[in-house]
Amino acid sequence: MIYPILVVEDDRKIGRVVKIYLENAGYRVVHIENGQSAIEFALKERPLLVILDLKLPDKSGEEVCQELKEIGDFPIIMLTSKSSEEERVAGFALGADDYVVKPFSPKELVYRVKAVLKRTEEKDQRGSGRMSFNGGGLILDEQTYEVKKNGITVNLTPTEFKVLFTLASSPGKVFTRDILVDKALGYQFEGYERSVDAHIKNIRQKIENDPKNPSFILTIDGVGYRFGGKRDA
Repeated sequence: MIYPILVVEDDRKIGRVVKIYLENAGYRVVHIENGQSAIEFALKERPLLVILDLKLPDKSGEEVCQELKEIGDFPIIMLTSKSSEEERVAGFALGADDYVVKPFSPKELVYRVKAVLKRTEEKDQRGSGRMSFNGGGLILDEQTYEVKKNGITVNLTPTEFKVLFTLASSPGKVFTRDILVDKALGYQFEGYERSVDAHIKNIRQKIENDPKNPSFILTIDGVGYRFGGKRDA
């Protein structure tokens, strides 16, 4: 079964352009113009990826994003006219994997779709990549993108997992934000260093006993982040 890319965009012209470019790139595409229909579609057929406009006629895109994340772990690219850095960071905080601001280049959007899908597909191209820390208190599996904290599965987005795995692969090493962007997102665009902070905040909420006093992901003031867990033999 070929899973579709779901484009949720109420502007028919934009939706049509996005659909044409993605189909020319070889993807199956479904265009839906409102949030509720998008949610109903995702419940019936799992999308490969969702391109989500934040200004929809029936629901806010942020609300739709949250509901989609509850349905499945498929990646979401937000498509919006909200261009401030704060708004983009807020989008990543909701669990978005990328953020495209209108007006945009359809060719760049296709590139970003490919980059996001590449990150999610890497798990099928690698070995087990299993790492355990602090006596099994935190376990990461690169092949399945599974994270367990004290034996309980923790749900991370593909991008969040990539950020965490990058840090955990080199305990004690300090990573600058731009290096994390390059390794976790696969490319760099202006302002994306701030997105790392949003992803780190999300990860801490999910894996730390006390997110305000983290023991796994440590902030190095003025530089970036390092992983503080002790790897098991």
